[in-house]
Amino acid sequence: MISIQRLEEILKKFNKIKIAVIGDMMLDEYLIGKVNRISPEAPVPVVNIEEERFVLGGASNVANNLKSLEGQVRVYGVIGEDDNGKKFTSELEAKGIESDGIVVDDSRPTIIKSRVLSQGQQLLRLDWEKDTNISKEIQEALIKKVERDIDEIDAILLSDYNKGVLTKYVSESIIKIAKEHNKKIVVDPKPHNFKNYVGVTTMTPNRKEILDYFGLNKFNSEEEVANAMKQLKKDLQLDCVVLTRSEEGFSLYDGNYERVPTVAREVFDVTGAGDTFISTLLLSLSAGASLYEAGVIANMASGIVVAKIGTATATKEEILEFYHNELK
Repeated sequence: MISIQRLEEILKKFNKIKIAVIGDMMLDEYLIGKVNRISPEAPVPVVNIEEERFVLGGASNVANNLKSLEGQVRVYGVIGEDDNGKKFTSELEAKGIESDGIVVDDSRPTIIKSRVLSQGQQLLRLDWEKDTNISKEIQEALIKKVERDIDEIDAILLSDYNKGVLTKYVSESIIKIAKEHNKKIVVDPKPHNFKNYVGVTTMTPNRKEILDYFGLNKFNSEEEVANAMKQLKKDLQLDCVVLTRSEEGFSLYDGNYERVPTVAREVFDVTGAGDTFISTLLLSLSAGASLYEAGVIANMASGIVVAKIGTATATKEEILEFYHNELK
């Protein structure tokens, strides 16, 4: 286990690290109210809305996690020329996240996911999105923005929600830029896009995603998990692989295999836990943590957010409190 002194040493460096988050930007809307009756028009609950709030989602939730941990963040992605796009940039500004890497595309809507909740339960989700690949012109504009800023960036995080921003061309171009400038680059991938990310530092698939990549239904042993991670590292020429395993913790493969269990905690909502994990992992690696240390810190941060309702983030103070209360 990591010592408290080492944990504090790593966390203390977070505010000096500059991370570029590139991927599918979204806005999460929460409509919260009470249900007192069933509609006379159809057998559905009538929700009397009492609160409406907007939260950064998708790749921008990754940025929000980094900011919550006091990292310096720039975002690169695509939004529409619409009211939701204005709400999105307002949310970035409110969080102090640099947004001049955002490209506006008048042919696409800003992605928004609206969730209707009552008494802590999600009743319905509505999505507005277009998930076809962004145009070649928009791809080039995005890559140029990353090239422009690369000397001011310490590391790159690719957040792939398969909504058309991280095309093969965009991904490979950014990986090339990162390698030319000796920058760490990590990715949270979707299974059928894995091969877009040959040569990144590491990726953080979950159990379902790595199973889908290999066309498997389940793992029957830890040996099978280790072999899959070893093969993925070889296939994609990665430095290492980090497999997130929900309530089972996570596994690491960097030539050696190691499984690290999670700390038992009540889970209220797993929304965004993967975003929290990869954000904390990259900040920790950039702060000089070993892969094992970074994984342990990321695991603690994920344990914090799953105990919260909705898209949530963790703070350095919460990680320290979690360490003292749950792990000591």
